[in-house]
Amino acid sequence: MSGLGGMRGDKRVDLGDAAIARLDTHGHRFELIVDPKLAWNFKQGEEVDVREILQGETVFEDALRSKKAPIETLEDAFGTTDELEVARIILEKGSLQLTTEQRREMVEKRRRQVIDIIVRNSINPKTGLPHPPTRIESAMNEAHVVIDSTRTAEEQARDVVKALQPIIPIRMEIQQVAIKIPPDFAPKAYGIVEQQGHIAKDEWQKDGSWIAIVEVPAGLRGELIEALNNLTRGRAEIKILKKETM
Repeated sequence: MSGLGGMRGDKRVDLGDAAIARLDTHGHRFELIVDPKLAWNFKQGEEVDVREILQGETVFEDALRSKKAPIETLEDAFGTTDELEVARIILEKGSLQLTTEQRREMVEKRRRQVIDIIVRNSINPKTGLPHPPTRIESAMNEAHVVIDSTRTAEEQARDVVKALQPIIPIRMEIQQVAIKIPPDFAPKAYGIVEQQGHIAKDEWQKDGSWIAIVEVPAGLRGELIEALNNLTRGRAEIKILKKETM
């Protein structure tokens, strides 16, 4: 990446698809030009290389006018002149200045994540089956659910389910399932179960068969059972033990 600090004058920079990360501290404003999606992911706790986020490893006091922050203000505010370290602090503690379109994209991405979590972890208690994504989305529209892009999908999913309950029968639930897999299919079955649920307890039998107690999100129970039956050609032994509301 090339730094942007060499640009001069008051001509405003066209950010294009980039965004500005901003932090006001110690009486100064500090700004970065960043990739909005990567910066947003970083602020949501994802592991992202700071170098990949930055559009030039330069700390500005006014990014739109390419006015670079003086070294002495970096030292005063952050205790270092390492612009990469300063950038990390700005990303962690500062705000992300997004365009209306960028914000719309972030909200839509978060909305899809919320819907996916609800589909995976909830069921229609009348049928015992998960609602399809289109039904969840329709109910969210009917309930006028507002998604907050700054909160994680996990944090919002339970609140959304509560908002949907007056509209559709829905409950978030974890189901505990006992399984026994014949020896010929046990290793592959282990991988399938590990991907779709939490293995609470398991044991390998002397004949090579595998038994386990598995905790699985309600919306994935049907998929898990179908996958195990397809793998074992119907020879898997499966029993629902209990259900716990999340």
